[in-house]
Amino acid sequence: MALDLNKTRNIGICAHIDAGKTTVTERVLYYTGKSYKIGEVHEGTATMDFLEEEQERGITIQSAATTCPWEFDGETYTINLIDTPGHVDFTIEVERSMRVLDGAVAVFDAKEGVEAQSETVWRQADRYNVPRLCLINKMDKIGADFEFSYNTVRERLGANAVAVQLPIGAGDEFEGIVDLIEMKAYYFDSSEMGAVVEQREIPEDMQEMAELWKHDIVERIAELDDELTMLYLEDESAITPEQLKAALRRATLEMRAFPTFCGSALKNIGVQRVLNGVIEYLPNPTEVPEVEGTNPKDESEKLTRAHNDEAPFSGLVFKVVNDSHGDLTYVRVYSGRLEKGSRVLNPVNGRKENVSRIYEMHAKDRAALDYAPAGSIVAVVGLKNSGTGDTLCDINDPIVLERIHFPDPVISMSIEPITNDDKKKLGEALTTITREDPSFRARYNDETGETIISGMGELHLEIVKNKLTRDLKIGVNVGTPRVSYRETITGVAENVRGKFVKQSGGRGQFGDVVLNVRPMTETEATEQELTMKNGVVFVEKISGGAIPREYISSVEAGVRAATASGILGGYPLVNVCVELIDGSYHEVDSSQVAFEQAGALGCRQACTQAKLALLEPIMKVIITTPDEFFGAVSGDLASRRGQINDSEVRGVVRIINAEVPLSEMFGYTTVLRGMTQGRASSTMEPSEYKLMPEGLKKEVLAS
Repeated sequence: MALDLNKTRNIGICAHIDAGKTTVTERVLYYTGKSYKIGEVHEGTATMDFLEEEQERGITIQSAATTCPWEFDGETYTINLIDTPGHVDFTIEVERSMRVLDGAVAVFDAKEGVEAQSETVWRQADRYNVPRLCLINKMDKIGADFEFSYNTVRERLGANAVAVQLPIGAGDEFEGIVDLIEMKAYYFDSSEMGAVVEQREIPEDMQEMAELWKHDIVERIAELDDELTMLYLEDESAITPEQLKAALRRATLEMRAFPTFCGSALKNIGVQRVLNGVIEYLPNPTEVPEVEGTNPKDESEKLTRAHNDEAPFSGLVFKVVNDSHGDLTYVRVYSGRLEKGSRVLNPVNGRKENVSRIYEMHAKDRAALDYAPAGSIVAVVGLKNSGTGDTLCDINDPIVLERIHFPDPVISMSIEPITNDDKKKLGEALTTITREDPSFRARYNDETGETIISGMGELHLEIVKNKLTRDLKIGVNVGTPRVSYRETITGVAENVRGKFVKQSGGRGQFGDVVLNVRPMTETEATEQELTMKNGVVFVEKISGGAIPREYISSVEAGVRAATASGILGGYPLVNVCVELIDGSYHEVDSSQVAFEQAGALGCRQACTQAKLALLEPIMKVIITTPDEFFGAVSGDLASRRGQINDSEVRGVVRIINAEVPLSEMFGYTTVLRGMTQGRASSTMEPSEYKLMPEGLKKEVLAS
């Protein structure tokens, strides 16, 4: 398999829930010849939504990868495509996909424009510097408005969207598109599933509008390119379509522009032109900056790898899927070649791994490969000790690539096995799910004897519960969902002593530390060049050898153990700076264990003196409701301790943007529907943690 990197595109489809991502992907598979019939989400037959839960709910839960060919200008290109979920509970699937993609297609609903989750996925793409095209989909929908949606991309996302197409008609009358660069109209034959595309002249009634838009985009593109600016000032009509495309491509790769397309995936209009746009405007693997990493033996030493087969092998694990034949580990190969049967190094944990088989994936189907070249996205069988975010590299040339950012869970519930047999199976199943999904956590509470599972939302935990009971046939009882609170301190405590002394004949135990604690945010830690781990900064300020160097790491371990298990109610302690300033030791009785215990005791006492408080997760809630129900909805939000930040009227609909504590939002969708005769909808995503009112804090701790 010789892969021409210049003719390769690694792209993802991302958007708000229900914008039509999976429908777009199904059309891509059909037009590229990867599937012979179009699957439909609403019928539960979508190729990429192959999980039973996805087919029943009509939503995407996990990202699915496929590789397909596309003919453009007489050349065959390879497109590695990842279809990602839109629901905020599965945002980790978008996060890890963005980390390994070179480009993305952001899909927007032509009636709704930019929605809540659209902003989230856009920020994720920004974080990993992923160039994008925009597709304003669902132009066949009643109320579809291209200009409105296009303006929301420019205004709400602050993105320099550049329209390269205009729709011909909208709603039921949507029948084709106008290419503004070529100034031609394209119609898609519905009897041939849109596979036959006919080029015509622009309809007369659209000629004037097309000219206005053309002038606007030529001006916009000329602003992005010095050479075109001169041409534009001399003679705008002298600029050729090829020059416009070349300048727009350069600006897109630098994320200074985002070419914007339109269409209707459901009505099979415009998808082929978007595929052409992927080839024309999005980067091939050689056009993105060389992948950067660090030397595992010296983190301060920066390393890079060239995107070619000759460079030493490096790749990133971005997904692990439990399979009947063993774990399938999805890997993006950045440099070198990954050979079947080879041994590679995981520099994160120092373990060597065997690559027994390599597959090119098509949703759940696979094709065996002998090797994977640079720029490819493949699944590997045989890895035992590598998880999401880990680097794989050449044994003789190690490098650690940037890890993936995983959000903290905001919601928890208890889960209890029914029989002893179920208990054994539950432990194994939770370990497997944690490997597959880094945004899911499971822990055993020694005090209550419960297993607590945590995730990104009610739907996330419901999907996990169904997987355990239906797919893995494990009998479990589940509790009601609970909020994942955090503890913090609001004051300062200085010179607090933590002393651990134990004497019981023979050698004793002696550890003595003096600590200061103060509140500190992650921003403050960064400004002071301190490292925050799991919300806690540990600073060692020992002078004169009061505590031997070998015991300081033990003090830190004790401090971190105390903050992880919490002090008020067992919730993790965050936004705290702990300074070790003094202490003493015993020549004979001091040990690592004694200083670990002293660190934990001192930290608990100091934080208690510094006034402990509870932080609760606040959700960003966006509600779309008919204007007549605004009073009822806003009143209900106020009763839930919600704060409305702004509201916007769009026709007869009002969009409310609010912040509400998560603890007040359980079952909200049902209440909202009842209040608005089923006509309102809402989305929510984690925003931040805020201090909880004292009265409510006591209630939570008492429960």
